[in-house]
Formats: sequence, C-alpha cells, structure tokens
Amino acid sequence: MANLKDLKTRIESVKSTRKITKAMQMVAAAKLRRAQEAAENARPYGERMAAVMGNLAQGAAGSETAPKLLAGTGSDKVHLLIVATSERGLCGGFNSSIVKLAKSHAENLVAAGKTVKILTVGKKGREQMKREWAGSFIAHVDHSAVKKLGYVNAQAVARDVLQRFEAGEFDVVTIFYNVFQSVVTQIPTARQLIPAEVETAGGDAPFYEYEPDEDEILAELLPRAMTTQIFTALLENAASEQGARMSAMDNATRNAGEMIEKLTIEYNRSRQAAITNELIEIISGAEAL
Repeated sequence: MANLKDLKTRIESVKSTRKITKAMQMVAAAKLRRAQEAAENARPYGERMAAVMGNLAQGAAGSETAPKLLAGTGSDKVHLLIVATSERGLCGGFNSSIVKLAKSHAENLVAAGKTVKILTVGKKGREQMKREWAGSFIAHVDHSAVKKLGYVNAQAVARDVLQRFEAGEFDVVTIFYNVFQSVVTQIPTARQLIPAEVETAGGDAPFYEYEPDEDEILAELLPRAMTTQIFTALLENAASEQGARMSAMDNATRNAGEMIEKLTIEYNRSRQAAITNELIEIISGAEAL
C-alpha cells in the first residue's frame, strides 16, 4: 500500500501542475484570437498579390529579360529550406509536424543528388533539425525577443535570403510552416519562394497592359511579393502555435484532473486501510487484557 504522505505530496504536485496548464490554456486562448485575426486579415492581401503576379507573369512569359526571381538561375542544384517554427514549446506536435515535412523534403532532395542548405526561424525547429542536418545550416533567425510579429521581421528574413540568392549561394528556396485551420487542425505546408510560383490568369481573365513593361515591374514587385509570402507564413505559424498550445494545455489539464481523481481514490483507500489496521490492533489489544 502506498505511503499516505507520498500520495498527498503527489496530489498537491499534480494540482499545482494543473493550475499552470490551465493558466497557459487561457493565455493561449487570448493570444489565439488576435493571432487568428492577423492571419485571416493577411490572406486577402496575399491572394490579391498572387493574382497581380500571375497577370504580370503571363505577360512576361518567355521573356529573356525576366527577373531571376521568376525565371530562376537555370539550375536546381542547390536548395535552401527555410524552416519556420516557434520559439517556445508546450504546443503539442506543432513544431514536429513542420520539421517532419522539412526533413522528408531534404531527404528526397539529397537522394536526387541535390545540395541542401537550411535557414531556421524559431528555436524549436533549429533544435530538432540540427540533430541530423547541422552541417547544412547557414543561418538562424531568433524571434524570442519579438512580442508581436510585424512586417519588418519578414523583411529582415527576406533581405538575407535575397542577398544570398544574388550571391549565387542557392537556386531554389522553399519555406515550411503550418497553415492555421482551427484550434485542433494546423496543416504543414511547403511553399516555393524562388523561383516564384505564380498561377497565370485563365483564358477568361482580363489581360492588362503595364507601363513600364512587365519585366521592370516584376523586378520591383517580386522581392515585395516574397516578403509578403514570408510574412504570411509567420502569421499563419503564430496562429497555429497558439491553437496547438491551447489544445495541448487543455488535454494536459484534463489529464491532470483524471490523475488527481485516481490518486485521491488511492489515497482514500490507503487511509481507510490504515484506519482499519489501527482498529484491529486496538481491538486485539483490548481482547488480550
């Protein structure tokens, strides 16, 4: 039979843990609302930017002067993977799902004879990726001191990537992140940034003539479009992280409650057994007199 003091100490410990997980759940719920609004508000802008890019790309199709961000370098030998995760843990499988997708993509590239380079955004992704891919790391972006993600944070990442691309360090860039769908559902996503993947307008869509020409506008617009895509990914990640943490802490709180119930039952049984033994000893002693 378990020691009563040990059981009581364990019950108090689990109760303290439940208070923490409940508080974290409530904080995540409050942050989720703001993060979800930010992610959802950014989506129409990203969609409209993609539509404009598609129309421009249709006009620039086949042009020898098309920007490298659209046309590519003519090679796909070296790939840069931007793995965007969170700075903090206790959010279920949020980080693991992104890292799993990135690792699978990297393994497929290496199997195909490609070279892989990795840039991580977020401490948790770095910790998981470096176990197997430490030799492929070229940079890390730390947002642990950032209280609210802004466009400037995406600009810093995009600026570094563009400078490295212009220096010829890689040919293809892909970003990995989670798309927020609901509190319990976040979709691991891989999105190619360079060469830019744009959907050309269909046959019924209007075709616009631009002044100056498409190539010149694309040269100016493509870096902004890439920054917007990175910013969108960071916002989707922020909402997904809070949703995953809220769900994980809710599960932890419920599990703690169930454990407290089981330990309380065990404590009561042990206490009852101890009382019964004392009564038996008293009765036996009285009968012996």
